[in-house]
Amino acid sequence: MLTNLPAGYHDNPYPHYAFLREQAPVCAQPDGSFIISRHADLDMIYRDNARFISDKKKVFTPKFGTDAPLFEHHTTSLVFNDPPLHTRVRKIMVGAMNPRALASMEPGLVTLVDGLLDEMEGAGEVDLIEAFAGAIPIEVIGNLFNIPREGRGPLRDWSLAILGALEPQLTPEQEVRGNKAVLDFVTFLTEIVADRRLRPGDPQTDVLTRLIQSEEGQLSPVELYQNCIFILNAGHETTTNLIGNALWLLSEDRVAREGLIVEPKLITTAVDEFLRMESPNQFGNRLTTEDMTLHGTHIPAGTDLHMSIGAANRDPAQFENPDVLQLARRPNKHLAFAGGAHTCVGLTLARMEGRVAIGKFLERFPKYEITSGATRAARIRFRGFSKLPALLG
Repeated sequence: MLTNLPAGYHDNPYPHYAFLREQAPVCAQPDGSFIISRHADLDMIYRDNARFISDKKKVFTPKFGTDAPLFEHHTTSLVFNDPPLHTRVRKIMVGAMNPRALASMEPGLVTLVDGLLDEMEGAGEVDLIEAFAGAIPIEVIGNLFNIPREGRGPLRDWSLAILGALEPQLTPEQEVRGNKAVLDFVTFLTEIVADRRLRPGDPQTDVLTRLIQSEEGQLSPVELYQNCIFILNAGHETTTNLIGNALWLLSEDRVAREGLIVEPKLITTAVDEFLRMESPNQFGNRLTTEDMTLHGTHIPAGTDLHMSIGAANRDPAQFENPDVLQLARRPNKHLAFAGGAHTCVGLTLARMEGRVAIGKFLERFPKYEITSGATRAARIRFRGFSKLPALLG
């Protein structure tokens, strides 16, 4: 399925996910891997770090080659590692995402969002990805690392090239772009890290300073650079998709939109419902460490498992009326932030960005209309729009 997608998959993968959950919850792929699609199974796998590991060296060696920049990046970053590296980096990041740091960021986020809304006022038709959803996280993460504003221009393109290389099918052009993006990113960070060593910021609010000061006995230079890239990428792409997907969902469901406008306090639970309905990250991966049987299917040790987050988040065994947007849904045990030891460390920041951005957008432009030309990015792992044109009203 992953290398031979059915027609219409990118526009609406959910009927295909439903088929997998019901008929093939452990779906064999031609390369010996399996798609896992039920919520209970993903939840179990995320919580079992002994039988299901995140290390991807075995998977990425034939894909990238061990000398490739993409291999170095994706086998060194937090998300594709297990302890001890995962433990070291995650501990640093959790400390950096402390309540003081996040609270200090919200006023700046509000100012940023208000400024973007001011720029769109009276503009007629705008692309909500370029003008709004994609512009927010690049500034937030840039501020988190205290990256000079004039140097942030290439970050989005580098991020898309590096994350795009995670797709099941990689074209030669994507591979070249991805490898170049990693090299360019490292060069960019080398200058910034050297400057930050001379002029450190506040480690309570400056993530880069915190990573550098924790580097002694903690992170090697390669680990430092590649995890900076990972954090910048992860914080950008998923939040862009969260905001864009939410605005699209609300354009499709006028009743839900009106309910959120009338009762703006719903935005807190609404953000999690947007994450469940249209998960920015649709797939994760784990590698088995021992032979096992799941739903009657034998899975050998060393097998790559494709964790279908998008399918699990619409599993009727976990969610009542899973295909219906319910802004006040509680409980909402979605897996958009993964789970277990690998639960996304930036989830509180992402929720804050979504809450502020979507809430203030609706307050300013309650009658917006998505126009023709909305384009889904043709990717499997990440779900979002490359273009989302709208009239703001």
